[in-house]
Parts: sequence; structure tokens; C-alpha cells
Amino acid sequence: MTGCSSSESSQGSESAVSSEVSQTQTTTVENEPEKVTSVSIGHKDPEDYGKVIALTFDDGPNTSTTGEVLDLFERYGVRGTFFLIGDNINEQSAENVKRAYQMGCEIANHSKTHSYMNKMTPEEIKAEIDFTSDKIEEITGVRPTFFRPPYIAVNQTMFDTIDMPFINGYGCTDYDAKVDAQARYEKTMAQAKDGAIILFHDAQGNFQTVQALEMIIPDLLEQGYELVTVSELFYAKGIEIRPDTDIIYSYPEQTTMY
Repeated sequence: MTGCSSSESSQGSESAVSSEVSQTQTTTVENEPEKVTSVSIGHKDPEDYGKVIALTFDDGPNTSTTGEVLDLFERYGVRGTFFLIGDNINEQSAENVKRAYQMGCEIANHSKTHSYMNKMTPEEIKAEIDFTSDKIEEITGVRPTFFRPPYIAVNQTMFDTIDMPFINGYGCTDYDAKVDAQARYEKTMAQAKDGAIILFHDAQGNFQTVQALEMIIPDLLEQGYELVTVSELFYAKGIEIRPDTDIIYSYPEQTTMY
């Protein structure tokens, strides 16, 4: 699992988050797979945002933990970003991808096999990315904007080959079963700040992260944070989404690799 430490122009990203909220709908085109339409997030100008934070989730989708996270999102009226492993996408788990997208969540790329991509050739890297991006597009009709490297392991070949911004985040070691829900909550709240990307895992059976989120989400809302997608986070901070930077972002204003 990933350690703790989609590609559009900035104009396209701005228009997506500044448009009026639209009715969620599903449409079917003859001889084509069913496409799911996301809620379009109607919001303000970047300077009108208050404190924003992006909750992100690795290693899904699945039919258990992913759905439990979405249940909490629905309860509190918030959204986040899910970084999918291509090999975890099947007919059953795709239903939670559809649900997340319909709720206004963002769907992003976390590779096909969750392997050390810094040991791969350019052709192998491209195959990992394309497989998962193709799967996501089949479900949502939209190719992902962002990529999170497995294990946050990168090299220059990856930056040169992958035409998406790389995302890291502030984690709470929630891939380790020995770290209980209270510790995950405390670490997350200690790291929470305006503009932060928070890294969780919605891997199958990771119930302690769901328990932690039951405390984290209401506390963040109580502190005045708006919980947004990664694309909206960049928009709110007035930062152009660029795929050509050798940066692994934990916050949009970042200018160094880590």
C-alpha cells in the first residue's frame, strides 16, 4: 500500500467548479456503455473561498470500505478524491465509482497493479497509466486529471512519461492495522491546515479509517473547513493545474518536489 510521509487545462478545471450545480443524471447511448454524469459543483470565485482541505483515498475501489466512506460523505454533504487501482475495478466495485462520481467526488489514477513504477520502462509505465485511465473513462466518461504514485516512489522517467500532476498528501499511516482509529484521527487533525491534501486508504476492510473519519469529518467542518476535491482545491487556491512539473503535491502552492 502507499506510504504516508484528471488531465485538463486550468481553464477547464475552473469552468467545472464555477458552473451551476446540475442535476445528477445517468444517460444511455445506443451501442455504448452507460455513462454517469457527475454533479457539477457550483461555487464562487477563488478569492471567496474560506479554509479548504481535500480528503483523498488510495487503493480502492471495493464493495465495502469505499461504500462506507461514501456513506459518511453523503451524511455530511462533503466530497473527496479517490485514487483507483485499475486491477481493483470490476463490475461490482465500479458501482461505488459511479456513486462517488455522481456525488461530485473526483476519480483519479493510482496505477494498474500498485507496483514500484520507478523500476519500470517508459512502455510499462504508460501501460499502467492507460489501463486505469481507460477503466475510469469507461465508467465516468472523463479521463482522470491526477496521479498518485504507488509508495510515493518516483523517478525522472515517470515524470517524463506520465502526463498528469503527481499527488502526495499528509498521511496517518492508516495502511497499518496496528494504528488504531483514535491515532489516525489525532494525526490527521494535527496535520490539518488550509490547502492540505490528506492521504487515507479505502482498501478492502480498512474499517479503522472509516471509524476515524466519523470523528475527523465533523471536527473539520466544526473548524470551518470546506471539504473539496483535489481539482477544486487547486481552483480555490488560484493555482493552475499543470502536468509538466516535477512536483508531488501535498498542497497546491508547493514549488519543491516534496
